[in-house]
Amino acid sequence: MSVHLSPAQAEAAATLPAPSPSPASKPPKFPAPKFSARRRGGVTRKRTSILLTVLMGVMAVYALLPLFWLIVNSTKTQSSLFSSFGLWFSSDFALWDNITGTLTYNDGEFLRWLANTVLYVVAGAGGATFLATLAGYGLAKFDFPGKRGVFAVVLGAVAVPGTALAVPTFLMFSQMGLTNTPWSVIIPSLISPFGLYLVWIYALEAVPTEVLEAARVDGAGEFRTFFTISLRMLAPGFITVLLFTVVATWNNYFLPLIMLSQSTWYPLTVGLNSWNAQATTAGGEAIYNLVITGSLLTIVPIVGAFLFLQRFWQSGLSAGSVK
Repeated sequence: MSVHLSPAQAEAAATLPAPSPSPASKPPKFPAPKFSARRRGGVTRKRTSILLTVLMGVMAVYALLPLFWLIVNSTKTQSSLFSSFGLWFSSDFALWDNITGTLTYNDGEFLRWLANTVLYVVAGAGGATFLATLAGYGLAKFDFPGKRGVFAVVLGAVAVPGTALAVPTFLMFSQMGLTNTPWSVIIPSLISPFGLYLVWIYALEAVPTEVLEAARVDGAGEFRTFFTISLRMLAPGFITVLLFTVVATWNNYFLPLIMLSQSTWYPLTVGLNSWNAQATTAGGEAIYNLVITGSLLTIVPIVGAFLFLQRFWQSGLSAGSVK
């Protein structure tokens, strides 16, 4: 129903103030957050990044400090080696004299040990890589009775350290009359269970079965297929196993130590240890700088090989991991 106001009442109503909204109609007010979720996430990631950077820096210092010490002390003379600070260079720079003395000491004994090490690496590591590639490829691409048993044996062999087999190997080679010969170091180095397992896993994905079937249809034999087709596909895995076996053979110490009694067949690891033992005796302190310089010369070839083969090593580890 309508309400009729007189002119005086309408004029009075127009002059009244507008009613204020009730408290219930006002939107609630909350204190604004000091940090947004995005900002909190950015701070957390920044702290994690700083922590990881510090951790990697500590690990880098731990790994590179011995190498830096070796480089620094290889440049010192015998007298300054004990009188100067160990982590910095001295005023007497004698790197070239130390290298010359190392290579010519005792009628070039260091060069003979280097040649022996190269022989063990080429014959032992090269043969181990080739045999591991053949066996791993065969296990990956051929089915035969007892395959699961072979797989279990390979995994068990990977878990057994080489030092645990050194003494039984020495006794066996001693009965065969092969101790104190290069064969006592080369033959045990031909077995690489880890390399076989690595090639096995890599060949499962790197070499398609369809390619092998097409080669067989075209009349290619298994050996021809392996050397002309499969080996090229296995190249990253082959290089990876080669790198591992080369490093293991180059740094092999315990096996040559118990197998060899004549210094003429020593590798660098055992030879430098004999120099170090000589330096600790009375009157042998004069070759401390030669031991340090020889250690530096020993790691240069293996570091160079690792840097040269690094790209193949990285691709060999990543290939076959994604289907």
